[in-house]
Amino acid sequence: MRLRARNEIRIHCEQDCPVAAMLRARSGTRQWVVAERYDIAPWVPASEYVDAFGNLCQRFTLPRGDSTICVEAEVEVADQIDVDRRAAQVPPAQLPDETLVYLLQSRYCPSDKMEERARAIVSGSAPGYPQAERICQWIRENLSYRHGVSEESTCALDTLEQGAGVCRDFAHVGVALSRSLLLPARVVVGYLHGLEPMDMHAWYEVFLGGRWYAFDATQDEPRGGRIVVANGRDIADVAFLSNYGPLEIVAMDVRVTEA
Repeated sequence: MRLRARNEIRIHCEQDCPVAAMLRARSGTRQWVVAERYDIAPWVPASEYVDAFGNLCQRFTLPRGDSTICVEAEVEVADQIDVDRRAAQVPPAQLPDETLVYLLQSRYCPSDKMEERARAIVSGSAPGYPQAERICQWIRENLSYRHGVSEESTCALDTLEQGAGVCRDFAHVGVALSRSLLLPARVVVGYLHGLEPMDMHAWYEVFLGGRWYAFDATQDEPRGGRIVVANGRDIADVAFLSNYGPLEIVAMDVRVTEA
């Protein structure tokens, strides 16, 4: 399916503020950027680089006062996410080098403290995709989707204790539980067609059978229509705006429609 995504962000700065942004989708084997527009008003010089996780990042300095960043993209994506319950766990010795970082504990995903809970959750499930699927199902059944219960410092253990969170919190729990079973896992941010209310969205992927599979515990069933913008160890690696000075996001308007 072909989707059109539009993200307009209105920003106020008390002084000139350097910014690193992740707002551009990247073409690859599972999505193709057909057309794109990236506008900053008032216009400022910008540069772009690829970070250690393969994400497209933009650098610029927003001037004092009000600014608007507007990104539009038309992207060809899969109608459905792939499901393969036969996908096996890849032994650590056979994992590709670039996946090893996704076995390590990180700031929001303290997987080194979650193995006992993870093994209890997947008890009776076969190693590989069935275990990953069971973790996703458990999160959906045992955590409530609720705004206002988490903040920037909330980690996966905090979310488990609170029993509630939002999409990024669900993703952190899924990643941490998966890593504790030696399943490489990473957080993904982007857009989901049909999300209500519409906003940027977070889910996670697990490396199984030689490739990445998407899991989203906020949804009742596997859903396609996803535009991937960035992926990383946790949400700290995939912030859509990283500001190096005072900055206020006044409003953000996200729209995703089928082309």
